[in-house]
Amino acid sequence: MREMVLWELPAKLKNSPHRFKYRLYYGHSDGTSIVRYDNERGKGDHRHVGGKEESYAFTGVEKLVADFLDDVDKARGGRHEQKNKN
Repeated sequence: MREMVLWELPAKLKNSPHRFKYRLYYGHSDGTSIVRYDNERGKGDHRHVGGKEESYAFTGVEKLVADFLDDVDKARGGRHEQKNKN
């Protein structure tokens, strides 16, 4: 299951350099996350991949989505990556 939700707010979030609130999720329908990017209040921009949480350097919406889809692809075994190499 994949879900991407992004809001552009009228003003920057408190303690954030940008005006976007987002959550991008790839995981099981029971809510078990495999890849998740979000900017939860108090944590700022970060991602969860393979059970690890790390900060994420948000530089724009297009890059955010591309990075998320790349991590989803890697989590699925890199099928897209392999197609592009042949």
